[in-house]
Amino acid sequence: MGHLAQGSPFACDLLLLPLVKVGIVQQSCGLDKQANIQQSLRGIAECARQGADLVVLQELHCGIYFCQAEDPAMFDLAEPIPGPDADVFAEAARRHRVVLVCSLFEKRAPGLYHNTAVVFERDGAMAGKYRKMHIPDDPAYYEKFYFTPGDLGFAPIATSVGKLGVLVCWDQWYPEAARLMALAGAEVLIYPTAIGWESTDPEAEKARQYDAWFTVQRGHAIANGLPVIAVNRVGHEPDWTGVTGGIQFWGQSFVVGPQGEVLYRASADRQEVAVIDIDQRRTEAVRRMWPFLRDRRVDFYHDLVRLFRD
Repeated sequence: MGHLAQGSPFACDLLLLPLVKVGIVQQSCGLDKQANIQQSLRGIAECARQGADLVVLQELHCGIYFCQAEDPAMFDLAEPIPGPDADVFAEAARRHRVVLVCSLFEKRAPGLYHNTAVVFERDGAMAGKYRKMHIPDDPAYYEKFYFTPGDLGFAPIATSVGKLGVLVCWDQWYPEAARLMALAGAEVLIYPTAIGWESTDPEAEKARQYDAWFTVQRGHAIANGLPVIAVNRVGHEPDWTGVTGGIQFWGQSFVVGPQGEVLYRASADRQEVAVIDIDQRRTEAVRRMWPFLRDRRVDFYHDLVRLFRD
């Protein structure tokens, strides 16, 4: 593999690309929706105070992770977009002059709901949204009961800080989603997340689950030559039905660079706000010396559109 020589006459081209300050807000959530929103707003304000250009919130940060059980009453938490919750975060983006990625439970129509990430520009205008495409249905993660799979595809959202490849949680296990965002021009991959351990999992299994989660996303960064931002919720949330012992969300929100290098990793048990520098000059340099997109054999990948090769 090649490298960019320090004395290259073309090295100056890289200086035109921006340094982006990314703020992340890792928080715990409870039954008081307004308290959750205020916690998110305080996190946004602190990120802005530290100079953030872009702030990313975790998945479904306005409330509890209600997908632990199938409960029709939980649909009452959803709102249209635009709507009251979206308006609150649009105003926060405008007030603090940041690009903001938030995650909302969207009521699109009666009986039609989505898990939707919304991106607001520095002036509070909606830059775009992404509806979660891959929907899990696992013990304590009964999302298929609540969410219709997204219909907006894998399209980066253009903002003043670059083209954001916004995906959501379960999407982070799929290399196809990351690749399609990269092929569409995404300059960073962003995953608002709600993942943790169900109470009955043994410790060895918990360690395997976390390692797999962290590793696969670093793999997306490496394979696509892009930074990855994953912001996870933290803390214990009980199962209100009493069927399980609830979920211990494992936090550990992180930012990695285009070679999977760890730029920041949060704690497993605390709410945290942090601002991390992402140098897009490094992204360009890595892609020049590891040209994975150049060497793809697209003429032999047609079977990827099949569910399985019999």
